[in-house]
Amino acid sequence: MKTIYINGVVYTGEMPFCQAFAVENGRFLYAGSNEEAVKLKNEEDLVCDLEGHFVCAGFNDSHMHLVNYGYSLQMADLASHTESMEAVKNAVKQFIEERQIEPGSWVRGRGWNQDYFTGEKRFPTRYDLDEISTEHPICLTRTCGHACVVNSRALSMAGITKDTPQIPGGHFELGPDGEPNGIFRENAMDLIYSKLPEPTKDDIKKMIVAASKALNSYGVTSSQTDDLLVFNNVPYQRILDAYTELEAEGKMTVRVNQQAQFMDPEGLKEFVDKGYNTGWGSEWFRIGPLKMLGDGSLGARTAYMSEPYADDPSTRGIPIFTREQFEEMVCFANSHHMQVAIHAIGDGILDDILAAYEKALAECPRTDHRHGIVHCQIMRPDQIVKFKELSLHAYIQSIFLDYDIHIVEDRVGAKKAGSSYNFKTLYDTVHTSNGSDCPVELPDVMAGIQCAVTRTTLKDHVGPYLPNQALTVKEAIDSFTIEGAYASFEETIKGQIKAGMLADFVVLEENPFEAEAGRLKDIKVRETFVGGEKIFS
Repeated sequence: MKTIYINGVVYTGEMPFCQAFAVENGRFLYAGSNEEAVKLKNEEDLVCDLEGHFVCAGFNDSHMHLVNYGYSLQMADLASHTESMEAVKNAVKQFIEERQIEPGSWVRGRGWNQDYFTGEKRFPTRYDLDEISTEHPICLTRTCGHACVVNSRALSMAGITKDTPQIPGGHFELGPDGEPNGIFRENAMDLIYSKLPEPTKDDIKKMIVAASKALNSYGVTSSQTDDLLVFNNVPYQRILDAYTELEAEGKMTVRVNQQAQFMDPEGLKEFVDKGYNTGWGSEWFRIGPLKMLGDGSLGARTAYMSEPYADDPSTRGIPIFTREQFEEMVCFANSHHMQVAIHAIGDGILDDILAAYEKALAECPRTDHRHGIVHCQIMRPDQIVKFKELSLHAYIQSIFLDYDIHIVEDRVGAKKAGSSYNFKTLYDTVHTSNGSDCPVELPDVMAGIQCAVTRTTLKDHVGPYLPNQALTVKEAIDSFTIEGAYASFEETIKGQIKAGMLADFVVLEENPFEAEAGRLKDIKVRETFVGGEKIFS
């Protein structure tokens, strides 16, 4: 049985708009005029009037953390209470009371950002969290996910003292008294996370279902997600099994491409030896690239720079791997026909990553590798040139402009800021897809599109920051559809409303091509369809 949709403003991925399309057996059958679409109707077929609403391919978030998002939905939401230190404390106190969390049980929260605090803009410490509770171990993760703070009870339960060795690729702070002050950055967070309760496979499945439902409400039908190391006390096979079981049970509502993160060559080799590699899987769940974490975040000053931070000359950030380690991992993946995607925010770590890609492709040339850089934030002009030479894919997050506009020049200086977040240059130079890095940001695609188009913040409209780097509405939508599909080698099966492609599409209340740029984020998702089935209304 077919469903024929008529009287719409349908963006197929090409201009001009068309009026109608037809869906059969989970795929698009036709896109074009009302008259031709209606000719396809048989007696048992349905006709749906779109009433002039805008339709485009389902949104594809090309880098996020789906399981971690589902996990964060179980935590205290601090992103809504990050205006002050007191607001954070009160939000966690209320969370403990509402959830009736027993003393001795862990309390988690995520989303605080010291740059939004009124008054002193500093990280919370163990002593701030002790004011919330000394009976509960508390762990609050910064919005970026690259730093956390714990209270004294958590430090005691984790056995962390001033004599605990520091972790390579991470750091925990000592206070003026020489004792840990509760702040952990990058790999050092594992000292805490390893002590948290271990989720079961059923727990993980519930996280996936909850996160997918939330994604659908934003019109997201495909997620390229980094999940395998979200819990450092959970084997990656448990994550994979959770997804494949949900698919077998018919409970998947988002198509997932797994950006498989590994920290060492042994784990990666074992993964490949088991038969997992880029493209393994189905149209619902498949393995994507090897994912590596290069450095930290700009907000936490852990992104690794080629020069000291302009607003803190004592640090250049934290590199997670050495150049030699990147080279070993990337060369192995590339020689085994595995795609690679590496997180890089600072230009210092990008130098090492570009060198690793150049070495790998010189040793084992590949014409369509689609290796890429996730984030592409602090960059120099010479690095953008190298992007083109190596045919790298840019995984951008335009939504990051909403916060980073406030801090980028202070952090890195005016000269380097001038060649950073150069999304239009990247878009015109290489394939460029868009995402949210959720739960760092909400997976709100329309907000991401607005930031890409306006280059201003969402609430106070600060900017525009480098207005010549703005995308058009068409380019911004394509970055969340066509380019997202290209990033995962799936451009022949999704990303456009075109005969033969998967019938994943979103219906919006308004036409973004006609809306005022400053209110694109206000356009509501009316309906979301995956495989022709309505999964959000």
